[in-house]
Amino acid sequence: MIAAGRAAELGAKVAILEKNSKLGKKLLISGGGRCNLTNAEFDTRKMIEKYGSKGKALFGAFARFGVEDIIHFFNNRGMPTKIEEGKRVFPQSNKAEDVWKVLIQYLKEGKVEIVYNAPVVKILHSKNKITGIVTDKKTFVAKKYIIATGGKSHPETGSTGEGFDWFKELGHSVAEADTALVPIKIQESWVKKLLGVSFSEVKLTALQDNKKRESRTGKLLLTHFGISGPLALNMSKDISELYKYGPVILHLDLYPSTTAEALDKQLLESLQKVLNRQIKNSLAEVLLPKMIPTILELAEIDGNTEGNALTKEQRRKIVSFAKALPMTVSGFLGPENAIVTSGGVSVKEVDFKIMQSKICSNLYLAGDVLDFDRPSGGFSLQICWTTGYIAGENCAK
Repeated sequence: MIAAGRAAELGAKVAILEKNSKLGKKLLISGGGRCNLTNAEFDTRKMIEKYGSKGKALFGAFARFGVEDIIHFFNNRGMPTKIEEGKRVFPQSNKAEDVWKVLIQYLKEGKVEIVYNAPVVKILHSKNKITGIVTDKKTFVAKKYIIATGGKSHPETGSTGEGFDWFKELGHSVAEADTALVPIKIQESWVKKLLGVSFSEVKLTALQDNKKRESRTGKLLLTHFGISGPLALNMSKDISELYKYGPVILHLDLYPSTTAEALDKQLLESLQKVLNRQIKNSLAEVLLPKMIPTILELAEIDGNTEGNALTKEQRRKIVSFAKALPMTVSGFLGPENAIVTSGGVSVKEVDFKIMQSKICSNLYLAGDVLDFDRPSGGFSLQICWTTGYIAGENCAK
């Protein structure tokens, strides 16, 4: 999407050139169709920490229009919101379409003219200034321009990354775009057999060359291809970087808040209560029932073995796998499955007080075209709201 301020060609103060036949295709599928519109972290300093070292550039922008502002924006326009686990904010209706409706109505109230089916072919520029936008049908001229074309995630929505090429042509430094928050493929068949199994809190550790490289705790989902959920998504970028240089093994700790020694003690005490029962039917007090067959198979223990026949070595193997289930990374899903992509325009080349390019005087930037890392949980959309508001505010002057 490209917005043009004071678009003389259309006789409108503000016009939007939209590649698709409808606005907000990516918004409508965000959050699984529920739209995780922001994260309810109201402490600005803690919020910007989520964006890594580059997040400092957003401090002034969030102070101008931040989390509370966007929640109030939607609430005041008749769309109540709710806060779920991880401070994730959703429309109370669980419908992304309700977010979309509020924005469409806001555009109507602002008398913004929208040009649909207008893919941009070229951006005309001269002397560090944009002089026009060429679509497949005509050329549009305005005083100021906002480029908010997003990254490369979900290209089926029109977000195919051509905006990065335009920025390069205009003289901007652009970090190579790549998938950032994306599900991870796993080689082992046991993972795929357990598709649909989810964990509210597990620990995932990435190892390379037998050395621990990264470790985090969170929610995880097993799928037909491997792993997904917030924990896998938030670690995917770091894991993909490791994967470029060699094999990566992941260890899944099903009980991160319990030590191996404590888990072994619990297991022993549990087995002593039912010594004559087969272990496949006597471990549910300690282990997750759905995981028992997998752990026994990996530990090479016959599930029909009675508790009183289980050796100390076998018991410790069960604990070992419960604390470190090994998984081999075999790849990653593509951009069509990515939540966001990394890369984009260097934050050093943007004046975040007004979202104006330092390279091109009548260009303003917003959203995922900017080079910020961010976890899942509403942080990507908040960048879009904040930078979009500030860019629009200053572009319309």
